[in-house]
Amino acid sequence: MRKIVSKFIFTAATVLAMSAPVKATLADDAIKLRFAHSFPTSHFIQKQAIEPWMADVTKLTDGKVTFDHFPAQQLGKSKDMLALTQNGVTDIGYVGVSYVSDKMPLSGVAQLPGSFATSCQGTNAYWTVSNEDPIKTQDFGDNKVRLLFSFVLEPYQIYTAKKKVTNAADAEGLKLRSTGGAMDIFARKIGAVPVRMTATETRESLSRGTLDGLIFPNQSVISYDLVPLLKYGTRGGNFGSFIVTFVINEDVWGKLPADVQSAMTSASESMVQTMCKNIDEGVGKAIAEMEKAGIEYYTLSKSDSESFAKHSDEVAAEWAKDLDGRGKPGSEVLKQFNEALKQ
Repeated sequence: MRKIVSKFIFTAATVLAMSAPVKATLADDAIKLRFAHSFPTSHFIQKQAIEPWMADVTKLTDGKVTFDHFPAQQLGKSKDMLALTQNGVTDIGYVGVSYVSDKMPLSGVAQLPGSFATSCQGTNAYWTVSNEDPIKTQDFGDNKVRLLFSFVLEPYQIYTAKKKVTNAADAEGLKLRSTGGAMDIFARKIGAVPVRMTATETRESLSRGTLDGLIFPNQSVISYDLVPLLKYGTRGGNFGSFIVTFVINEDVWGKLPADVQSAMTSASESMVQTMCKNIDEGVGKAIAEMEKAGIEYYTLSKSDSESFAKHSDEVAAEWAKDLDGRGKPGSEVLKQFNEALKQ
């Protein structure tokens, strides 16, 4: 009975949220927006990006804009955030493009292995191409959402529970968590078995032994409390990455006053730069903390790195060819992104 009642309450709340106006009731010019995501409240993205961005928007609008904040999957799971934003359940939502690769396939270009060495390199290149066509229209506009801000995490490493990975051959047969898309291709290239799941699902899978390890960002290992379940990690690897985007419902955006749109744009552009620097600066600190907690790191040698890197170009080419075959401009976007990396 308790489960039925809870479900009813959530459904009713959802319907009310969908029908609620953008404006708050305190004053005609007061605006309250719903902001939903799946990150735990202790996650570094929550602390370093989401909370500061909301505070900055409120400050820049002299308190006109405030937020109802729904973290930690309160309104839905990671893979559902795009739909929840499209449908008006939330005004602003976090979208991990890997989780909706069928809806936002072109953005996967910034997740290809071997593309860049730091978060800021990947972030700046993606910020450039995502604000231009075809990504601007096909990945965002066609989905009735507008990109507010985004950043790309540092190159992913391989973390394992039992077996140390020092080269591509060591990954043979390992069941590794993947976000799908290009990461699936890469995992298969090195002989691993990709297991597609969201970050929030990884802890339970590791606990049960249904995963041997992860292709994962360093700082998120701590944020999702995975350190006690892992024993080994690589350093110096470049095994893809992950794009974090925050989008607003296009209709909601269109109803906002010009000064509010300007304030959000300013806060977003600032956050793109601030967050990628935070990520890059946080990598070393995170690794030091995990080493202290017992994770053993292996720094890849040149030959070790080459055993992985030889597959990167193959992955990029296959990714682009697959999209081209589906009538999407994969090769065009790959060229566009590589050019942006040179800027």
